[in-house]
Amino acid sequence: MSRHRRSLRLWSGALTAALALTVTTVGQASAADVNNARNAGFESGLSDWTCSAGSGTTVSSPVHAGTAALKATPAGQDNARCAQTVRVKPGSTYTLGAWVRGGYAYLGVSGTGTTDVSTWTPDSASWKQLSTTFTTGSSTTSVTVYTHGWYGQAAYYADDVSVFGPDGGGGTDPGPTVPSAPGGLSVSGTTSSSVSLAWNAVSGATGYTVYRDGTKVTAVSGTSATVTGLAASTSYSFQVTATNAAGESPRSAAVTGTTTKPNGPGPALPEHAVTGYWQNFNNGATVQKLADVPSHYDIIAVSFADATSTPGAVTFTLDSAGLNGYTVDQFKADIRAKQAAGKKVVISVGGERGTVAVNDAASAANFANSVYSLMQTYGFDGVDIDLENGLNATYMTQALRSLSAKAGSSLIITMAPQTIDMQSTSNSYFQTALNIKDILTVVNMQYYNSGSMLGCDGKVYSQGSVDFLTALACIQLENGLARPTVGLGVPASTRAAGSGYVAPSVVNSALDCLTRGTGCGSFKPPRTYPDLRGAMTWSTNWDATAGNAWSNAVGPHVHGLP
Repeated sequence: MSRHRRSLRLWSGALTAALALTVTTVGQASAADVNNARNAGFESGLSDWTCSAGSGTTVSSPVHAGTAALKATPAGQDNARCAQTVRVKPGSTYTLGAWVRGGYAYLGVSGTGTTDVSTWTPDSASWKQLSTTFTTGSSTTSVTVYTHGWYGQAAYYADDVSVFGPDGGGGTDPGPTVPSAPGGLSVSGTTSSSVSLAWNAVSGATGYTVYRDGTKVTAVSGTSATVTGLAASTSYSFQVTATNAAGESPRSAAVTGTTTKPNGPGPALPEHAVTGYWQNFNNGATVQKLADVPSHYDIIAVSFADATSTPGAVTFTLDSAGLNGYTVDQFKADIRAKQAAGKKVVISVGGERGTVAVNDAASAANFANSVYSLMQTYGFDGVDIDLENGLNATYMTQALRSLSAKAGSSLIITMAPQTIDMQSTSNSYFQTALNIKDILTVVNMQYYNSGSMLGCDGKVYSQGSVDFLTALACIQLENGLARPTVGLGVPASTRAAGSGYVAPSVVNSALDCLTRGTGCGSFKPPRTYPDLRGAMTWSTNWDATAGNAWSNAVGPHVHGLP
């Protein structure tokens, strides 16, 4: 598998270089141009299209425009090629375009009589426009336009295919006209350094341009954008235009967005950090207020946010009754006090019984918006992803990227996958961590309740040992995760987990083995990782039940790592 993926990247790189020689700048369409493609938006199913091995179908969601789009799924040795024969004029230049999303997607044309061209994009969680041009030969009257995916990759979606140019006798759609100005422009969120905007879609538009105080600042394909790099506590005026091949619309009505005061997250995290989960419930462990959590903990994950009836959305309710009358005002004040002391407090989503599902664009947006709302309400520094009942890498990545755009660079993102979730980079949790590694704070894999697992050397190791911790951490450290984002997640006591407890001294030996090359068991890592992030425990409450033995031993050791 790794060899196949490596070959794909090399081939794609060569294709990109080749395309740099063949793709020309797309100009405005002339008044006489038409879209020579038929059923270009798949509104009539697969009429006029032929898909290999039955790989294609039409769907009602997601769509770029209209009510339908193509979904084509590669399988085995089939790359899900969907094609149409298009009538063209000899000796003419055409602009080929399509909107795509999902897995790897390719758009091309063959039989031009001159130089056949194609273009492609890696997997994308949102709609992206592919475009290139071609010229027909002196006797060419038809060409084959096609889309396809790539072997072993996810399904791709395509919509609004276009072959703009002189009418070849089979075109049905006129060339584009300049779109109208967008309506409904509003401010959807602000941080101390950014303003998020949203507006209504415009018929016929293929993109939008955002202006700040009269100056163009960004161009996007969707109906939202976040303008970053702004000064805190400052008001800005924003407008948006719609664009397509025919030109740019007038500007929308202006809206004013005002950035917030610096959000005061407190001092930055130390290089090596300790994470602890705090229980918003009483299950027999010591009941705590946040103020009771020992200072050894640098990140406190409040457990847990709950799912709502809105797909992807979460909420949080403090269990005041179960926490001996702990009030919301006290809770918020304790969060601020922890932050003033340099700690980070995040809201954890999921847990063993968590049912939050983020599996499409709408639920991804709901997740980001609801988590951001909780951050504003309670003062949380970010979010912890502890979804133990499945995770969609594409849409969780989209959700966390959206949350990052809203919250800014101070956002804390932590993850607590189970051991099985991080055995391979093909697993959804691992894919998500890799997708967001530039904004990820730490992955604290749960080294418990898991039995035996493979280490990075291909050998099987049993939980509860130094080797189990180091050989499994090695998988993450050697397969693309930035080393400062890897931590060791262990139970605070024998009562905190069904199995997998290790004494604090074993945790410290594993930390030394990974960072210094000392204290190892039979497994020896291929190198040392002095920038390992640290350790995590479930939970601060079970730690307190055991007299804080875990944090008193592991906390100073983590903070003393090289």
